[in-house]
Amino acid sequence: MRTGVIGLGTMGWHHARVYSELDESTLVAVADVDSEVGLKAAEKYSATYYRDYREMLAKEALDAVSIAVPTSLHKAVALDCIAEKVPMLIEKPIAGTLEDGNEIIAKAGSAGIPIMIGHIERFNPAVQKLKALIAENALDRITSIVARRVGIYPSRIKDANVIVDIAVHDIDICNFLLGRLPDSVHANAGKALNSERIDYATLFMDYGDTEIFIQVNWITPVKIRELNITGIKGYGELNFLTQSLKLYESQYETTYDSFNDYVIKFGTPNIREIDVKTAEPLKLELQQFLVSLKNDTAMPVPAQEGLAALKIALRAIESYETRTICKL
Repeated sequence: MRTGVIGLGTMGWHHARVYSELDESTLVAVADVDSEVGLKAAEKYSATYYRDYREMLAKEALDAVSIAVPTSLHKAVALDCIAEKVPMLIEKPIAGTLEDGNEIIAKAGSAGIPIMIGHIERFNPAVQKLKALIAENALDRITSIVARRVGIYPSRIKDANVIVDIAVHDIDICNFLLGRLPDSVHANAGKALNSERIDYATLFMDYGDTEIFIQVNWITPVKIRELNITGIKGYGELNFLTQSLKLYESQYETTYDSFNDYVIKFGTPNIREIDVKTAEPLKLELQQFLVSLKNDTAMPVPAQEGLAALKIALRAIESYETRTICKL
């Protein structure tokens, strides 16, 4: 399939690299307003460079394109792709506002143009394994999930805060793992090192019988990407960076003491290192995107699910600003 990339920042560059490596793809064009970066990528990956992505869309017969521009530009670029009838993968979040996201979805739907949202962590092999274990009822009912996504401030971020930029990853992962959306969100946040935008936050999401705690920031000097999950039958530890997954299977029995009081006695848990075949999540993501287009099947991350993650992130910001619990 003939592919292109619009926007050659950190993620866009990796999209170009992966498209050039996949058997399912021939990278034919890249676009970026920075001609130095664009020409370098075009030369490295044997593609044609365009400073204006609209010229690329008009001249190249593209089967698919990745949109990796700043979030504030997602709507304009997506609508131009729809006008040229080019299917697209939009890097998360789908847009900067719900109104923009809804407009993208509505116009793509009317034109019959497939859209996928780039929630890359869904394709992390450890996440896929955990999803399978949950489907097998290995943990029984999930009571809580705790996620931490912290590290230093990324210089590439110019128009987003820590909730929209990185908490949205874990919001989407929790929706994905649980197969449903939360009832409400409550957030605390602030501006520690950056006076212009939120750079640390904690989110509490209520899924009815499951509670979620998410910690994100751009102020911790070490990069941490972890998720811990507790169920009635056990506890799991997932590391997004190492793609490792450890499961602690509960060993307990219920008895009564001499006064007939109910007692639960815990034994030593059975610890399982889950076998995870490591792979690059972006490569798996783009491969599935192209295969879905080729086979005319549903997108692995539908636009509506990307919109749902954005809505929760925006409601979390509203919760912080109003000091209230926001219903969803």
